[in-house]
This record gives sequence, structure tokens and C-alpha cells, in this order.
Amino acid sequence: METRRLTRDDFRALWLRRRRAFHLELRDSYGVEDEEGPFRRWLLGEPDDYQWHQSWLSFARRSTRRGTAIQRARIVTEPLSDYIKWAMTIDPQNIEAGEDIRYLPRHQAADIHLPGEDYWLLDEDTLVLSLFMPDGSSGGFAQIADPGLLQQCRAVRDQVWARAIPYAQYVA
Repeated sequence: METRRLTRDDFRALWLRRRRAFHLELRDSYGVEDEEGPFRRWLLGEPDDYQWHQSWLSFARRSTRRGTAIQRARIVTEPLSDYIKWAMTIDPQNIEAGEDIRYLPRHQAADIHLPGEDYWLLDEDTLVLSLFMPDGSSGGFAQIADPGLLQQCRAVRDQVWARAIPYAQYVA
């Protein structure tokens, strides 16, 4: 299995001329450095100007204008963790930027052979794992050239996306 570590810029460069970018999120909480302060402020009921999120939103808008469909599916444990509740408050911005976000309760995914890591599947042929440390902090990205894992992640994408509930329905 060939693995190539990617910087954020390397990862974003892979998106050029892509028709579809699918992201599977498996964790109920993350400790991503950029999100720590905003999440803590949300827990305290403090307002957020979302400046920390603008880079992603700009990138998503550019990508969708170029024709890339961005799909994000979150497998979530119910009742929802505080982190997922917080993420749901940010979803409308991501949706406005062009993402299609869906939720699948973990018990409804019990029969799906989920991989061990979150991942991005670009079109049908490029698999990028989102790596995390045991504490939930980001470990970066890794492009994986493993035909078996690629096949598994395509199958998982198709199964999860078919069952996942669109954001507006899920929050209603």
C-alpha cells in the first residue's frame, strides 16, 4: 500500500477538475486546532464571527463553481455529542457554500463495513484519509493507493449516501 502525506495545499490541489468530492466523518468529536476556540466559545454561549472557517468556505465556493459536487456524510451517535450539535450550527454556512450535508445515525450504519478513518473520495479514483491523533487532533492527510481500500470506501460511500438524511430533514 502506497501512502503519500499531504499538506492542506496538496490536498486542495487534488480537487482541480474533479466532479465529486465525498467526505465521510466517523467521530462524535474532534480536537482540531482551528476549531478548539470556536467550539469552547459555543459551549459558553458566546458569539462567533466564523473568521476561522472562511478559508474552507471560500475553497468550497470556488470548487462548486468549477463544477465539483461536495458531499459530506456524518455517522453520528444519538443522542448527539456537543461537538456534533456545534457542527450542525455551522452546517448552514457550508451548505450555502455548496456542500450537500447528510447525517446517518450510527445504529442505522451497523451493517456497513466502515473504514477505521474518516476519508475523502475524489471522483472514483483518489482516496485521501483524514488522519487523527488519539485525542482527536488533526494528524493531516494521507493519499492512499490501495485498490482494496479504495473499493471498500466507494462501497461505503454509496451505502451511506443512500441512507443518510439531508441536513434540513435531520434537524427538523
